[in-house]
Amino acid sequence: MNMPRIRVWDLPTRLFHWLLVALIIAMIITGKVGGNLIDWHARIGITITGLIAFRLVWGFVGSTYARFATFFPTPGRVLAYLRGQWHEPGHNPLGACSVFALLALIAFQIATGLTGNDDIAFRGPLFDLVGKELSDKLNGLHKLSANLLFALIALHVGAILFYVHVKKDNLVRPMLTGWKSHGGHPASGGGAAALIIALAVACAAIYGASGTWLPAPPPPPPAATPSW
Repeated sequence: MNMPRIRVWDLPTRLFHWLLVALIIAMIITGKVGGNLIDWHARIGITITGLIAFRLVWGFVGSTYARFATFFPTPGRVLAYLRGQWHEPGHNPLGACSVFALLALIAFQIATGLTGNDDIAFRGPLFDLVGKELSDKLNGLHKLSANLLFALIALHVGAILFYVHVKKDNLVRPMLTGWKSHGGHPASGGGAAALIIALAVACAAIYGASGTWLPAPPPPPPAATPSW
């Protein structure tokens, strides 16, 4: 018997997801190429800061299956999933672990990138908040954690392919259309007021990450004139 289609993913969640995918790809490319693209690497990082801030807020005020409370991977939920007793239409508990790990690691990458430097021509927009010594350490962590991020992304993509080809559950289509064949309850909530709040926080995060609010550095001292 065919199951009814229900709305699972709201439009803001879907836009967040695919914008983040595109920007992460752009971050990887600009970071690997370097050179003149490093400035774009920083601009993309600032934009991702806004996206992550939006998702954090949307995880509390968004629609049903976008809310963290709906899919937070508690031990009971993980155990129910492993026993085959999890039938919710949104993120399953193991997928939720991947979501939270990716959000945390991307946030860490952004924080260390915004305060980092390359010892040549680039300084993150928030470099002045930490100083050179701490910035060097954070920059090292930024490079090391990038490898972990690549591994998590590969694991995430691998899990999606496993669900599509082995479990015959296409996780991509609902994230494109918002709809899924399921017997559960359709998503509700996440209206205009919630969206305005989340967008306002995202804009504030972008402004904060840009460093434009920091005082301008003092001008260099005038060059000494020879006495002869």
